[in-house]
Amino acid sequence: MQTRVAVMSIILHDCARAGEVNALLHAYNEYIIGRMGLPYRQKGIYIISVAVDAPQDAISALSGKIGRLPGVSIKTAYSGFVSDGSVEAPC
Repeated sequence: MQTRVAVMSIILHDCARAGEVNALLHAYNEYIIGRMGLPYRQKGIYIISVAVDAPQDAISALSGKIGRLPGVSIKTAYSGFVSDGSVEAPC
């Protein structure tokens, strides 16, 4: 199975949606490399970065589900790296 590495940038404008975002991320946790969440209290928003290594359709599905939540914005940046599942030497 081919996978791609991507980074999802999520901004919650509506903090009440945090539980829904976390539930979606939990549903796709097998693909998550790591995540970081930052509350920006002065602006009343949360900023979440999520690194994933997943099949293209899983990345698109997760991004679409999160993007359809009211009060949530998401952008996904894809690496050019496509893996066939074998272990690669580090940089």
